[in-house]
Amino acid sequence: MTYQKSIIVLFLSALVFSCGPKGPSLDERGLIPLPKSVSSSNSSFELTSAASIQLIGDQASLEPLAQYFNQTIKRATGFELKVGEGEGQIILELYGGALDDESYELEITSSQAKISADSPAGIFYGIQTLLQAFPSQIFAPMAQNVNWIAPAGKIQDDPEYPYRGSMLDVARHFIGMEDVKHYIDQMARLKLNYLHLHLTDDQGWRIEIKSWPKLTEIGGKTQVGGGEGGFFTQEDYKELVRYAQERFITIVPEIDMPGHTNAALAAYGELNPGINLPDGDLSTVNHPGEESEIDFTSKMITREPAELYTGIEVGFSTFDTDLELTYQLVDDVVRELSEITPGPYFHIGGDESHVTAKDDYIKFVERVQDIVQKHGKISVGWDEVATANLLPGNIAQFWAMEDNAALAVGQGNQILMSPAKKSYLDMQYDSTSRIGLHWAAYIELDSAYLWDPATYSSNIKKSDILGVEAPLWTETVENRADIEYLTFPRLAALAEVAWSPGSSRDWESFKGRVAQLGESWEVQGIQFYKSPKVAW
Repeated sequence: MTYQKSIIVLFLSALVFSCGPKGPSLDERGLIPLPKSVSSSNSSFELTSAASIQLIGDQASLEPLAQYFNQTIKRATGFELKVGEGEGQIILELYGGALDDESYELEITSSQAKISADSPAGIFYGIQTLLQAFPSQIFAPMAQNVNWIAPAGKIQDDPEYPYRGSMLDVARHFIGMEDVKHYIDQMARLKLNYLHLHLTDDQGWRIEIKSWPKLTEIGGKTQVGGGEGGFFTQEDYKELVRYAQERFITIVPEIDMPGHTNAALAAYGELNPGINLPDGDLSTVNHPGEESEIDFTSKMITREPAELYTGIEVGFSTFDTDLELTYQLVDDVVRELSEITPGPYFHIGGDESHVTAKDDYIKFVERVQDIVQKHGKISVGWDEVATANLLPGNIAQFWAMEDNAALAVGQGNQILMSPAKKSYLDMQYDSTSRIGLHWAAYIELDSAYLWDPATYSSNIKKSDILGVEAPLWTETVENRADIEYLTFPRLAALAEVAWSPGSSRDWESFKGRVAQLGESWEVQGIQFYKSPKVAW
């Protein structure tokens, strides 16, 4: 009998374990960016409509996070979980330590999922990881017939770099409010925390400046290809700032200058130093390493408004750097925009100002830095700004010239890493890509993933790097579908480059995880590029 009982016990034990969690374990889930530490255990947690959310710590900070979790899961699950200080199956615990600490701990057992952190941002990032642990249908826009099971285990996580961003060019083609919000949502799910808005360029001025109304009345009229254009009112901009803040994303506004200013010069010709658009074919882009098709001395005028421009050639425009009115405009623009921008950074552009004399360029950058500092912000500029004397704490964004980045490091300033050959989302994947450019490189998914900011340039050490940013320029981007095609899946790769240590990143692992993330993009209707490098 004893032997028979033992056989029965063993049989029942095997039966119990055979009814355990199906599907991948926690360390096999499509978690992107890759957490610092993941340990799996042999059980699972099922989220049901009877669950509730328990808040431990500062209620005022935690309640919006609980609301975000509820809003995110409601459409797919139909659940609206109760929130309070009593017992719960989803536990958000805020220790209340350093607010700039983005680390978190997520522990999933058979009875609960608990996120603990020192800051609300850490809780938010833990929520993103927990959401990824559930079936991909959790992000669906309508009710799904799914058991909401997450594999059990423990995650301890924190980011490699404090600045993890993407840039959205709303100037070449105007990108409207709802599409920018959609972009913010996708950034948040990848734990990106800075959205750099490229608000002005030759083709359009996209932000209302009340003291200079013609910037948008005239400068916002059109876009690449001659379309209608558009702009954000200051109220629109404040709404984007608010929406981003709720997702722990800080907006960085960019006013590109002294070049890339044709839209401003079309609005206010008195800022024009006498260089206007030449005649001829402007159908190609002039970037580093390419010959310009423009003879910049071919046509000279005096203080006349520039013609509105709908091409994609670069480098032909400049403010008059000797004119006091120029600096009055800059001061007014920086003041008005800084007043509605709570983040610390103001991007002053500074790239490809080919028709600005070198001494004039340096004088302009140094004076504009002072204006930005006066209004309480830290200047960020494309790497060319490092040819001037940078103020302490200002940032150079490396996109093209390693020598410029070295100049910034030599002055004691940090670098924002955006090498065009790796991080530019507007580059084609290959020669068959339906949109995009390729002046820097063709960037397939593996190329976007397989690089390390800390070793990319011999002139830049890890301690010199503030973070990583992936820019999406919109010369060929006209709508949300175009944004999604060029951005995904590469933004996921670059988010992992920014969050996860280079020593732990692995291409084979990423391929499997991004395929799972692709399932969540599909249920959301995101029209991403299905790289042949991945078994989707």
